Amino acid sequence: LSLEVLENQLKEFVNKTQWTKKQFKLQERIDCNIVIHITERNNANYNATIHVQSSRPVYGSTYTTPIYNINDKDFNFTYVEFQNLIYNETQYESNLVSVLAFHIYMVLGLDAESFALEGGETYFKQAQRIVNYSQRDNNTGWKLEDGLQSRFALIDNILSPTFIEFRQVMYNYHIRGLDIMAKSKKDGKNEIALALAYFAKMNSRRPNSYLTRVFFDAKAQEIENIFSSGPSIDVSGLVDVLNRVAPTHASKWRNIKF
Repeated sequence: LSLEVLENQLKEFVNKTQWTKKQFKLQERIDCNIVIHITERNNANYNATIHVQSSRPVYGSTYTTPIYNINDKDFNFTYVEFQNLIYNETQYESNLVSVLAFHIYMVLGLDAESFALEGGETYFKQAQRIVNYSQRDNNTGWKLEDGLQSRFALIDNILSPTFIEFRQVMYNYHIRGLDIMAKSKKDGKNEIALALAYFAKMNSRRPNSYLTRVFFDAKAQEIENIFSSGPSIDVSGLVDVLNRVAPTHASKWRNIKF
């Protein structure tokens, strides 16, 4: 089997499938990068990891901000050359299709959340539907018992009242924060600091959640960049929150200037 055939099929599958009923102009399409790393192959069976990244433009600038950055290690699939890759929104087709579709709906959902409060709801519900119907096949990542860093856990976190503030964070951070920085850098920074403070509440209900980790895996570098240069705002409370909720990025938080 030529992996090039699989690669081309996957590109076509992702780019040509109609994932949403909304009409998007070409320039409104989401910038997304999907890397599948095959670790083992046995005939038609593959063990792999899938790394998915997406970003969105920031108003009034040439800068794009990372929205989703996830490395999903629970990925095995069966594929024979030229097999049809068909996405069905109500029923299971294959693990390869389900995993790709799940992450595409996460990308769509988080992107929409960054433009409108709770704007990603339909996409998140679809991601949850994919999780539910993919549980029948014994692949990992789809069930409660697959641990705290599974696809099940991620969508469960997003739709759970435990993390109710997360949607507000996505909206405030982008629309009230980044998108006004072209006009007033100081106001934008203040809004981003206020948005990040919500993580303290979520963390007090459930420490070290996967959702928090996924957010900071995408955003930590950006947060460091925003707060390690001028104009200066009071960030003492922010640094405390960041060290508490995302301690794995402590080396970045040390560069935040008061």
